[in-house]
Amino acid sequence: MSEFTSSRTTNVENTSTAVKTDGLGRSTFAKPDASTRIVLLIPAILIVLFLSIFPLIISLFLSFARVTFVRGGIDAVFVGFSNYQKLLFGSQQRHLIGKLGELSPLSWLFFFAIVALLLYWFYTGIRTNPRLGTIITRTITVCFAAGLLWIILSTLSADGIPGTMIVTLIFVVVGVVLQYLIGLGLALLLVQQIPGKRFFRIAFLLPMMITPVGIAFLFRMVTDTHVGPFVPLWLALGLKDFSFVESAAGARVAVIIGDVWQWTPFMFIILLAALEGTSRDTVEAALVDGAARLQLFRYVILPQIAPVSLTVILIRLIEAFKIIDIPRILTGGGPGTATESLTLHAYIEWRSPNLGGSAAISYLLLILVTFVAMLFVNVVRQQIIEKL
Repeated sequence: MSEFTSSRTTNVENTSTAVKTDGLGRSTFAKPDASTRIVLLIPAILIVLFLSIFPLIISLFLSFARVTFVRGGIDAVFVGFSNYQKLLFGSQQRHLIGKLGELSPLSWLFFFAIVALLLYWFYTGIRTNPRLGTIITRTITVCFAAGLLWIILSTLSADGIPGTMIVTLIFVVVGVVLQYLIGLGLALLLVQQIPGKRFFRIAFLLPMMITPVGIAFLFRMVTDTHVGPFVPLWLALGLKDFSFVESAAGARVAVIIGDVWQWTPFMFIILLAALEGTSRDTVEAALVDGAARLQLFRYVILPQIAPVSLTVILIRLIEAFKIIDIPRILTGGGPGTATESLTLHAYIEWRSPNLGGSAAISYLLLILVTFVAMLFVNVVRQQIIEKL
């Protein structure tokens, strides 16, 4: 008996470092020491470093190097900003930025109007928060946004040709706007009491279940008047020797339609959940007070779904910059570079193989995505929330 009691006492003493008793007799677990926390965190840190940080550092080095494959390995020579200089000011400028043309009077008017709004945003920001960091940040934002807007308008003019950067921005802006509007419209439709809405909820999600490559091949058949299941229809319409993607505008429209068809369900399902989470009492009270449908949406529903809407737009905005599958399969980036995105541009350079140029394009894309996301969060999002 004494041996059992002594062994039990020893076990309790050994576990006293892990379990403690507070003043009320309740058991609480003691916090692990520093060495235990480090041991538990090391695997996660190593995985993050291996999958994210190390490739990021290596690609940054490659963007400042000229890489050639030699027998038995690779030869990387540090060339500084040569790759960036070639893309922004050298032989690859027209490919990346495009051919700059003359702005029309209407384009100049639009340019000065946007610049005036940016300057007003700059003035209100430094008036409420006149810190040096705020002044520097807003100055860089205004200059970068004004320069980017001028490049966009110049390359989209009558005698201009947009490069891969402008083409990517077209895909992103037009695609995300259409996806949000169509997704919101479908979500508003399916929160109504209509027959068969459960079926349509499933049907609207079908494009998300198809891979981007599959959607690209699908739209390639749809736009081709020589092969595919729609040939009899094209022949009946007299479009035997016609292709929808032969012109730059038609090819961009085809890519945008394919991208919108694929990603609208993503907007739809999230906005549908947001609409179903709105306060029914507030909606019914507004209807009782005689609010019209448009007033109900503007002043009751929209403010409630605004946080979700802005978040899903931001997520889709960042993701849209990575578009590559549809233009690669559907048009091959053509005609010329009319549908070549920055991601596809980097992929083509990587296959050349021009690893340094590909890495430089990727980092320029990173800078562009970061700027657009910060501009959306700090300017667009704040203005919308203040007005709502």
